[in-house]
Amino acid sequence: MTIQAINVRNQFKGQVREIVRGDVVSEVDVETPWGIVTSVITTRSVDDLGLAVGAEVVALVKSTEVSLARL
Repeated sequence: MTIQAINVRNQFKGQVREIVRGDVVSEVDVETPWGIVTSVITTRSVDDLGLAVGAEVVALVKSTEVSLARL
């Protein structure tokens, strides 16, 4: 399933692997077939969305800048 009403091409379906809660913001790790995607969102949003480990989500990636580092 993908979200059709949002103009974002980079949609990654996955499951919440870990949530690191903070007072104001939290880190949410999403395991996708292409690897882990980490989102930093407000802790209030984590609660409002009812996010928990194992929940199915779609990570929507929209970026105007991509940085690279040589390995």
